[in-house]
Amino acid sequence: MSGSGGAAAVSAGSAPPAQEEGMTWWYRWLCRLSGVLGAVSCAISGLFNCITIHPLNIAAGVWMIMNAFVLLLCEAPFCCQFVEFATAVAERVDRLRSWQKAVFYCGMAVIPIVMSLTLTTLLGNAIAFATGVLYGLSALGKKGDAISYARIQQQKQQADEERLAETLEGEL
Repeated sequence: MSGSGGAAAVSAGSAPPAQEEGMTWWYRWLCRLSGVLGAVSCAISGLFNCITIHPLNIAAGVWMIMNAFVLLLCEAPFCCQFVEFATAVAERVDRLRSWQKAVFYCGMAVIPIVMSLTLTTLLGNAIAFATGVLYGLSALGKKGDAISYARIQQQKQQADEERLAETLEGEL
């Protein structure tokens, strides 16, 4: 059981890239742009957060700087071209599904807020959290059109009316 059987199992278990999930090109770029802007806001706010004597603020600031590096590494690997593992990490993150990215980015943004609830941590992590929300919305998919929705509602209503008529006939 070597060779092609193992390769088929590995390729079948990998998640499809974002292009196959139904994301449009402009929405994909919007998510990437918000990730880069979130990284910049996390880095700047993290630096300001580290200028204090409170240890939790310093820890939150260091976490925010780490968030900025991870966001840049995942969303804009060309900014980290001198880091050896940047392309490998970016390719691995591109294979993740949208909901997985959403959970990861939102979780990374919430941790510093839990550590130190200040205006700097809230504003600094807002765009990073918004990136997770954008990926979460893309995981939900496109909104259906009104015609399809009306057709489904009409079918449900007809089924309910038929069921009601059958129960009334059964009682008589």
